[in-house]
Amino acid sequence: MMSLTACSTAKKVEPTLISQSVNFTKLKGIWQVESVEYDSKNFRIKPFAEGVDAQCFVGSEWKLVPNDYSGSYAIKGGGSCIDVQRDIKIDMSGNEFKFKKVFEGTKAKNNTAGYVLTLRNQQENAFSLEQNVGDVKVIYNFVRVSTSTRVKK
Repeated sequence: MMSLTACSTAKKVEPTLISQSVNFTKLKGIWQVESVEYDSKNFRIKPFAEGVDAQCFVGSEWKLVPNDYSGSYAIKGGGSCIDVQRDIKIDMSGNEFKFKKVFEGTKAKNNTAGYVLTLRNQQENAFSLEQNVGDVKVIYNFVRVSTSTRVKK
């Protein structure tokens, strides 16, 4: 089995994608990755330099706060998956959803590396993000957990 590490670079947005209605502020809330799909069974995809298989993102929670361009995601460990908690900075340009990790002790503006995914099928309580990893398309399907961004304790 081959292993790929995911990185994305800026790319030209297809005209059909621009015509979709995208509203960045509607992404506010707590979201959960319901499923991860990719069109290759011959590869193990390890996205976002976390060192875990893409399937470890199933069940992960993403907090998105568009009004201050911040957020976080948390991967719940178990099996071959490790616990991960990341603060992120987010932005949108057309249908491009962009995020970069924020590391403790480092200002976000000093981190120029990040990820660019394509927002697809945005609805009130669901959306998908598509990432190209080489020739493989990885699709993360999100469902809304809460419109609030306050994490329950």
